[in-house]
Amino acid sequence: MNTAWMEMAAGGDAPGFGFVVTGLAVVALLLGAFILGLRHKRRRPPRPEEQPRLPDGGPVRETRERREPDEVPRGEGRLTPHEMHGNQSDRRSPTQERPRWNEGSSGSFGSGGPGGR
Repeated sequence: MNTAWMEMAAGGDAPGFGFVVTGLAVVALLLGAFILGLRHKRRRPPRPEEQPRLPDGGPVRETRERREPDEVPRGEGRLTPHEMHGNQSDRRSPTQERPRWNEGSSGSFGSGGPGGR
């Protein structure tokens, strides 16, 4: 063994510094590979099996129906949100007509206009 290696081993700073530099280089390479992978994945168009598909029964349509309101539960104190949950009834209203504005009214609050036709 020559004296240069002995001095480096005796000093103790060189190997520790080398490990730190090597660790930082490995972390930088891993971060770079991760960023490049993300860019590549974003650039690639989705495969056909990744595309959204229609349900077997065909397209889903929106249904509009009126429901009967339930009474607010009565209690001695304030009601918390989890006690109010479930206030939407499952009962259909006998009349499915949408409420309309009264004839001769403007339909908005405080418009100031006569509201006639």
